[in-house]
Amino acid sequence: MNKQKLKIAVLVSGNGSNLQVLIDAQKTAELPIEIVGIISNKEDAYAIKRANKAAINIAVLSHTSSGKRMKISTFEQHALNQLKKWQPDLIVLAGFMRVLSAGFINACPAPMINLHPSLLPKFKGLNTHARAIDNHEVYHGCSVHVVTAELDAGTVIAQAILKIKTSDTAATLQNRVHELEYKLLPWVVHLIAKGMFANDNQKVDFSQLATPECLPALPWKLAFFE
Repeated sequence: MNKQKLKIAVLVSGNGSNLQVLIDAQKTAELPIEIVGIISNKEDAYAIKRANKAAINIAVLSHTSSGKRMKISTFEQHALNQLKKWQPDLIVLAGFMRVLSAGFINACPAPMINLHPSLLPKFKGLNTHARAIDNHEVYHGCSVHVVTAELDAGTVIAQAILKIKTSDTAATLQNRVHELEYKLLPWVVHLIAKGMFANDNQKVDFSQLATPECLPALPWKLAFFE
């Protein structure tokens, strides 16, 4: 894996800004990766345009031939077939908004990681920014974790953290966390591509990079700090 490009498949649902970060890193050779394809569960996701512009393989699995929205089981069947054709080394969930079954996760041809907008294990699921503010949290951020059958419960690989401002709204906090995501995801992918930790869903070696001296009591291993 160290001598060859890491083949990545990306699952998306929306804007695809984190996909764009990976595309840009691939173009500049900043990351030793090849994005072999994206799968979108929404036909109007802007991520599709990003992939088209970059000449990346695209599979849109949103509706059946009859026009009905795909059930998750149907989506998973088609997605699994596509992933087996592409044979990625790593599957990245970047803004993918459907919950995947244990059967699908276990059958996937490569390890899977997810970018989640909170400091897991806090605030699993949706609306993380509003929940962090409502809970009067001091710190917030994002996590990259191994995908398992339990929602947002897999081993956390790395996290990026920021301090919530008194002026923050859910929208402004989301934008600030996005900026951390654009650093964190490619950093983790870089570690995997370089073989700097195992990506076999069993063992994860945490990095101590950039742990801020002002937060010695926090238990998280931090990649970035704002």
